[in-house]
Amino acid sequence: MGRPLLNRRLAEFGTTIFAEMSALAVRTGSINLGQGFPDTDGPEEVREAAVRALRDGRGNQYPPGPGIPELRTAVAAHQQRWYGLPYDPDTEVLVTAGATEAIAASLLALLEPGDEVIALEPYYDSYAACIAMAGATRVPVTLRASAEEAAYRLDLDELRDAVTDRTRLILLNTPHNPTGTVLSRDELAAIAELACERDLLVVTDEVYEHLVFEGEHVPMASFPGMRERTVSIGSAGKTFSFTGWKVGWVTGTPQLVGAVRSAKQFLTYVSAGPFQYAVAEALALPDDYFHGLREDLRRKRDILSDGLTEAGFQVFRPSGTYFVTTDITALGEKDGLAFCLGLPERCGVVAVPNSVFYDDKEAGRTLVRFAFCKQDEVLRDAVSRLQQL
Repeated sequence: MGRPLLNRRLAEFGTTIFAEMSALAVRTGSINLGQGFPDTDGPEEVREAAVRALRDGRGNQYPPGPGIPELRTAVAAHQQRWYGLPYDPDTEVLVTAGATEAIAASLLALLEPGDEVIALEPYYDSYAACIAMAGATRVPVTLRASAEEAAYRLDLDELRDAVTDRTRLILLNTPHNPTGTVLSRDELAAIAELACERDLLVVTDEVYEHLVFEGEHVPMASFPGMRERTVSIGSAGKTFSFTGWKVGWVTGTPQLVGAVRSAKQFLTYVSAGPFQYAVAEALALPDDYFHGLREDLRRKRDILSDGLTEAGFQVFRPSGTYFVTTDITALGEKDGLAFCLGLPERCGVVAVPNSVFYDDKEAGRTLVRFAFCKQDEVLRDAVSRLQQL
């Protein structure tokens, strides 16, 4: 065959770094702080709700295409409860196979070949692949690491300058993976003003909405003029620690949700039938659950961040998510990818190099991400091993 088998739009993307590093963890018997999944299940009552649905025959056959009514109603109630955002569960909520499908369906639905998409760099790796599959062009705007503040900052002037006549939408993620940045109300207001001024759509990935340690999570759809131009994406995996269930959702106007549904129906059509019933119950858990989750992860963040600092890493303590980014320069290292590939043999820990999340590889070359959604004793063991460095 004279022509490559893989579509040229995907030729630049190999195996996702998460699969590669998790396989390395299994092969070497290392502690996996690379891929972001908890090492314990979520609430027992939510798991039992899934078992109940299975036994009662609810969701064992194809659920409705937009998602079961119970879950769509629960998602709408969640948005009203936490943010005062009203959504019609019948026309403004769509259930997806996790946030990853929600992102893919949104971009496939809303983009045409030649459109430009602004994404905050570093970005979750599926963003680039989904933009490419839609035939659009990604335009990264880099979150800059400040050593003095030990945090990342968005340059709003750089964002504004990135908008051209070809820009169709801004793809946001806050709280932000991998940096742990939580965009402030003022930053989001400026982005909203820009979107309205330049008539842009915004797709916003808010899966870490309940994992905010400093600051607050403010939905983009809550700003003036943004409800009609924002596709908001949520997920049960990060909030309830059942990442394998792959239950996500989209909220937006009937027109936006209808467009996303048109693409989604030809991807998975439907998924996770019995789990949808369980997630509907999970979203109605009392406030104490959500506050307890945040405080538990805040403690884990501090265990890992303090331990990494003692081990010699420069630590950018996150304001949200369950990832901490570090700079390895102080350890005498210069290449994050080589460092991560050698780390299992050196001390039995797996991490992820941030350079894979950048178009500008130099900007992320010495940065490494660790996940702290693990049991306390696992984190302490990992810290002890890393201090051997």
